[in-house]
Amino acid sequence: MPSEVPRQGPSARVRRWVPPGALDLGLVLGPLRRGPGDPTFRTTPDGSVWRTARTPAGPGTLRVHAGAGEVVGEAWGPGAGWLLDTLPELLGAADEPEAFEPRHRVVALARHRRPGLRLTRTGLVLESLIPSVLEQKVTAEEAYRAWRLLVRGFGERAPGPAGASARPLFVMPSPREWALIPSWEWHRAGVDDKRASTILRAVRVASRLEEGVSLPVSDARARLEVVPGVGPWTSAEVVQRSHGAVDAVTVGDLHLPGIIGFALAGDRSADDAEMLRLLAPYAGQRQRAVRLILLSGVVPGRRAPKMRKVDIGGL
Repeated sequence: MPSEVPRQGPSARVRRWVPPGALDLGLVLGPLRRGPGDPTFRTTPDGSVWRTARTPAGPGTLRVHAGAGEVVGEAWGPGAGWLLDTLPELLGAADEPEAFEPRHRVVALARHRRPGLRLTRTGLVLESLIPSVLEQKVTAEEAYRAWRLLVRGFGERAPGPAGASARPLFVMPSPREWALIPSWEWHRAGVDDKRASTILRAVRVASRLEEGVSLPVSDARARLEVVPGVGPWTSAEVVQRSHGAVDAVTVGDLHLPGIIGFALAGDRSADDAEMLRLLAPYAGQRQRAVRLILLSGVVPGRRAPKMRKVDIGGL
């Protein structure tokens, strides 16, 4: 199956940008990808990253390619101008990795080996909130499947050549389109009533949630958590992407405390409180420390069974 996106099609708008330091597109934009088959995100053999977004100006497609010390962004669709205007922040221009001081050998080595890590800031809330809700209390595989089915089934083909390829990219549904998804389609995608209801409550106040990108991280999280079903785990996952929240740590995760505990103290049984204690020396940059630890490859071996998958679509 072809993996390249054809370049023919409507003319793209183009922007060139010189990053202030080392930049690894895969590391920076990787957190926006929801599984290997994400219909809104793709990498191609030439090193390009393609992504779609439902921007304040409408749907858009962005291709980003780095080389010769600069980044070239190409964009299509009504949201093209917005995507290019926000390209530097998407690639971590507002991030300050030079202010980070490693306190552990494993963190220092990971930073040395991955100098191109910067934290993205998308400026969009719903595109991170909905897949984060889908990931609540289920395996990643189940959440990624639900995201694929719902975006392909109810989103729209991406503007430009990405939407015309053999494996087209899609723009996620609008808030209204999410609200109109029939209950049986949520069920077919494996999404239980609790998660579906949370998403439906969120899209009803989508404009208020999107306004949160202009607020401080703590206020944006508080606004998100007003939505029943959105708690600290979900709000942290959102602001890490929407705001580039460099200090937001995901609390309540099944595996993260054990990974952090093992990497920093050899304690694979660490809980959230112990994880936060170990990350305290990185106050103000704890999310960067977490990213570096996850990139280090220093993780405990699996000793407990994986979370059991439940196929509610077959019930």
